[in-house]
Amino acid sequence: MRLQQLRYVLEIARQGNHLSAAAEALHTSQPGVSRQVQMLESELGFPIFQRTRNRIIGLTEPGEQVLEIAKRVVGDLGTLRILKDDVSAISRGTLVIATTHTQAKYVLPPVVSSFLKNFPDVQIVLKQGDPEGICSLVDAGEADIAIGTETAREFPNLVGLPCFELTRSVVAKVGHPILSAEHLTLEEVAQYPIITYDPRFAGETLHRRRWKVLGAFEQAGLEPRIVLSAIDADVCKTYVLMGLGIAIFASVSFDEKADVGLGIRDARHLFESSMTYLKLRSNAYLRPYTLEFIRRLAPHLTPDIVREALQNRGRGPTVQG
Repeated sequence: MRLQQLRYVLEIARQGNHLSAAAEALHTSQPGVSRQVQMLESELGFPIFQRTRNRIIGLTEPGEQVLEIAKRVVGDLGTLRILKDDVSAISRGTLVIATTHTQAKYVLPPVVSSFLKNFPDVQIVLKQGDPEGICSLVDAGEADIAIGTETAREFPNLVGLPCFELTRSVVAKVGHPILSAEHLTLEEVAQYPIITYDPRFAGETLHRRRWKVLGAFEQAGLEPRIVLSAIDADVCKTYVLMGLGIAIFASVSFDEKADVGLGIRDARHLFESSMTYLKLRSNAYLRPYTLEFIRRLAPHLTPDIVREALQNRGRGPTVQG
């Protein structure tokens, strides 16, 4: 007994017992279909179809049961094929992630490492840019997901899911007085030359058209002296080590082991934090391995929550953008 024979039985029934039509639909010959059905009947020991002068006119009583069994078997095979495709999609493919320098260097490495240990056949492609640029890549279909902070520009075709907050710190060369200040205040920070991110690249998004860091000083009536801005924290650190000023950037960008010669002070009480968002096209089909990567990045973003957000874009407190 072969699966092909059950398919032939199904197709003959679908075609109203017309053997020639069934053969055409199956892209085979009429004698071939007839022969396979006869072989199945011989194996079963009873006729499946009623015949008159070698023409099929209907199903026999046991043939009705064969048809129902054939439907289940062929249907289950289709389900198995879908499962096979999904399992294949989990274990093999390409995931294009658009993200900022801070996320790519300081947030994503442990996530990517953990993910690739379980999915070694998935190739990850990182495309870096500023928060608006990475959203544009996803919007244009050039990336699957974007991971970055808030944007001033709206992207109506994207759904944003909040992942986690990035707090800010003050970083200075070891021995700098700011590191030993009893209570870190904006007034104290404003006394020194400041090195920080270029707001376009930092996710220091314009809030009410103000850069968040600069806005904190302005609200306090202070005018800081920003001597240098760069597109990533590593460049800022280089100039801090040269003694040109103190830096203000995302706390996650500081590595105690690697950043020898530098010290850090938590400044979350002085500067508003930035929310890191995951951005997806609202009509995106997400492969299982993409959903798994998202879950590893932000455990609260389970596959069900992500799917629901895509289905109900624009509604509910968890959907932004």
